[in-house]
Amino acid sequence: MRCLADGRYHSGETLGALLGVSRAAVWKRLQKLAAFGLDVESVRGKGYRLPGGLRLLDEDVLAQAMAAAGGTPGALSLHLYDVTDSTNADALALSRPGLSQPLAVLAEYQRAGRGRRGRAWQSPYGRNLYLSYAESFAGGAAALDGLSLVVGVVVAETLSDAGLADRVQLKWPNDIWVDGRKLGGILVELAGDMDGVCVPVIGIGINGALSDAAAAAIDQPWTDLTRELGEAPDRSRLAGRLLAGLQQALVMFRQQGFTAFSDRWRRYDCCAGADVTVQLGERRITGLARGVNAQGALQVEVNGVLQQFHGGEVSVRPLR
Repeated sequence: MRCLADGRYHSGETLGALLGVSRAAVWKRLQKLAAFGLDVESVRGKGYRLPGGLRLLDEDVLAQAMAAAGGTPGALSLHLYDVTDSTNADALALSRPGLSQPLAVLAEYQRAGRGRRGRAWQSPYGRNLYLSYAESFAGGAAALDGLSLVVGVVVAETLSDAGLADRVQLKWPNDIWVDGRKLGGILVELAGDMDGVCVPVIGIGINGALSDAAAAAIDQPWTDLTRELGEAPDRSRLAGRLLAGLQQALVMFRQQGFTAFSDRWRRYDCCAGADVTVQLGERRITGLARGVNAQGALQVEVNGVLQQFHGGEVSVRPLR
């Protein structure tokens, strides 16, 4: 795939020489790229190409962007994979023995990317951002109230700086929206001791340029950065800025908890003031969203009574 990343035509003979295989074997290998969400164009007399090419992840570019955004690349153990099952699964496995320093895992392609509640996350090769970040916290899971919302703030602010100012929104607890369509999501999973040193693994997925095949498998309104900005930002630079933002935000979160981020969350909250339905298993509760409390729980006014929710699936109707 890296041979075709430049978007130019390459003959079967040239590709065969690079790979050390016959032209017939090249053709067979290229047929398999459809499984990665890649459509290879073939033109007689010119060869093969990936229309538009691919801008692959670059560790040096990521580190430079991270440092420019006020982060500390040297304080991070960085793992860049070409293909993996799930960056969150990788980060969880790396975290289980304990962490000597925070780590981040990124991949070009996920075979089994996951969203909330075990849903599949569409992960075409080299098009979207698949990033997982892990860092140890003392105090167990109880010290992590509101963490997914803090991550949402970091993502929203980073995307605002990338060109989505005044358009990016956050849907409690972990969806990134633009104009009512899902752009990305956040998945926080835990490793370690739930009552002692706990390791939250923060997964962030952002649609960069979804193929038609990947889009067909999504069961809700969606969008991607290419549609919203005309072209997707360089994923290495975007990842560097996100990692710098996470480093800085988690320092403040350790010291002050979610309350230090509540005003920043409100700027992007697409639920506040809207009619919402919260689904908890078979139960459906409908009411008027009234923001979040100091721990990041969703507050919903139901028949004049304020109820608080720490979990559940939320659907939003237009603002009154």
